[in-house]
Formats: sequence, structure tokens, C-alpha cells
Amino acid sequence: MAWKGFDRPDQPAAPGALPAESRSVKVMIAGGFGTGKTTMVRSVSDIRPLTTEETLTQASADVDRLIGIADKQETTVSLDFGRIGINDQLVLYLFGTPGQERFWFLWNGLFKGALGAVVLVDTRRLAASFRAIEEMERQNVPFVIALNVFPDSKEHPIDEVRDALDVPRHTPIITCDARDRASSRDVLIALIHHLKDRSAATLEPR
Repeated sequence: MAWKGFDRPDQPAAPGALPAESRSVKVMIAGGFGTGKTTMVRSVSDIRPLTTEETLTQASADVDRLIGIADKQETTVSLDFGRIGINDQLVLYLFGTPGQERFWFLWNGLFKGALGAVVLVDTRRLAASFRAIEEMERQNVPFVIALNVFPDSKEHPIDEVRDALDVPRHTPIITCDARDRASSRDVLIALIHHLKDRSAATLEPR
């Protein structure tokens, strides 16, 4: 892909519109509790990522829903941050959101200035990511769905997952392994293609 650049920070682009001057883009990595957000940021970042993980304690047992992820030991309490250069002209700054409901109040600030997002989904627990999808639609942030493959995940046809998540046909759905750098990078490239397609569509004569 050849990109000429992106908007300057003081000239924010509309959601989904590829900017024209600056070479950095803010991307959100969102999803439900335990869907692999921190894992993806860690696997794909070119720099040592900033994480805000804390150990889960018995005090949160009645608050955090651990059904299906009983082995989870840590949780993000603020954000994850990483950086990846897609090519010589495009750098993505990755902001991972906290997944638990008690930290959702942080999302509004994290989403400010985001050009697009990846919503990670665990097909064993689809409902865990409903809130993230709703937030994308509410804030008009273009996104792709990344189905994170866990060892005991069952394969589901993409159309069935799309119907279950109730996302439109133009929203890409990709299968990935958040632990794998190449797989995570492919998801981010799919997001950039999606943003490019949306931007081109807005320029087409009606």
C-alpha cells in the first residue's frame, strides 16, 4: 500500500476518513473481558508496550465475570499502549481498552481522536463483546471484527458469527491468533484497507 500521509494533529479527520498529512493514526483495540486485547498489543507492538495489568483477586470475584476464562490471572485496569509501523509512511498507535464493565467509564476518553478500531471477539463468549460493538456504532468509529482463536474454540461460519453479532455486511470479520505477530498485523492491515475503502466511498459522486 502506498500512503501519501495523514492529517496533522490539529486537523482531526472525520471517523473513517483517511487523513492527508500526518503519518500516525490512533487505533483502538477493544472487546470484552478476556478476549485478548493486551495479548494483541503485546504481540504486534514494535516497542515495549505500556500495560496496566493488575492481578485479579478474590475481592473482584463477584464483580468480574470469569465464566469461560477461569484461568485468567490479570486484567487491564486503564489501557494498553503500543506502536507499529505498517510501512515507511504509516505508523499506528494502539490503545487497548479495559474489558470489565466497572472500567467502561474510561472508554470515552480513550476513543477521542481514534480513526478506527479492532473489536476482538471470543466465539465461545460472543456476548462479552456486544458492548464494544455498540460503543463503536454509538461513537461512529469504523471497525473490523477479529475472531481470536483460542485452543478450545469451535469453528463457526463467518456468516453465522455476523448474524449473531448483528454487524452489517460491510464490516470485515477476520479470524486471527492474537498471540501471533503476523496474524495481529494482518488484522491491522485489514482495518486500514477498510478505512481506505470507506474514505473512497465518501468521495464517489452520488
